[in-house]
Amino acid sequence: MTPPRRTRRAPKEPPSPPPVAATPAAPAEGEENPGNPERLYALTGLSDGGRMHLDLVTLVVARSAPPRSGTPEQAAVLRLCGSPLSVAELSAYLKLPFSAMTVLITELITAELVQVRAPIVRQARPDRSILEAVMHGLQRL
Repeated sequence: MTPPRRTRRAPKEPPSPPPVAATPAAPAEGEENPGNPERLYALTGLSDGGRMHLDLVTLVVARSAPPRSGTPEQAAVLRLCGSPLSVAELSAYLKLPFSAMTVLITELITAELVQVRAPIVRQARPDRSILEAVMHGLQRL
């Protein structure tokens, strides 16, 4: 039995180059560039940079409504945290780096506007004595 003969296909035309995208204009006065590190410094305030130890999975819950004197980012955090949200979720929703988010949340904690709590950690293994008691109870049946 002879193998089937393959015929060569005609070469395809090379794809046309993508259209040249216009370079984004610089932000107008009053607008903020989200990639600008100066914005993050201004956003986190002029504090000493101290921050609490927060994990990505630390849950944040608002304790009160946003004050009028707060920044827009603080108001956004307080609005989002009506139900518990993790620091990672807040960071993603607000499109801020985790480091800036921890400073922002630390400021809210010191102002007693939010409450943080560690997530519930389940034990890796159940207690052996409980398993033995269940096994003995099932054997008696």
